[in-house]
Amino acid sequence: EVRLVESGGGLVQAGGSLRLACAASGFRFESYAIGWFRQAPGKSREGLSYINNSDGTSDTSHARSVRGRFTVSSDNAKNTVYLQMNSLKPDDTAVYYCAAALPCAHCDAGYYYTPAMYNYWGQGTQVTVNS
Repeated sequence: EVRLVESGGGLVQAGGSLRLACAASGFRFESYAIGWFRQAPGKSREGLSYINNSDGTSDTSHARSVRGRFTVSSDNAKNTVYLQMNSLKPDDTAVYYCAAALPCAHCDAGYYYTPAMYNYWGQGTQVTVNS
């Protein structure tokens, strides 16, 4: 059974930090790219970051909205991907999801920021940032 389980969400004051974790099981972890998304009430799902270890290069990318504040990393031995979130703002309040996608060698970064390209999703974890 394929599973992606997010953890680490919670309530934090503006300026604070959280580290989310995405534990994967049931599929060949190193063959997939793992992306982080978020969805705030009334808004569409937004791609934040991804990491692609499938070619052995640990390629990472972060959306402009979080670049310099969020960092994606992975521990392949634990089949876990992390999202370190610093300098959090009230606008970061949302449900955060991780997802797994088959890599696309000829696609640009937009592929990995598109929710429809992802095969598997976690259940999400709530992040609330108070002002």
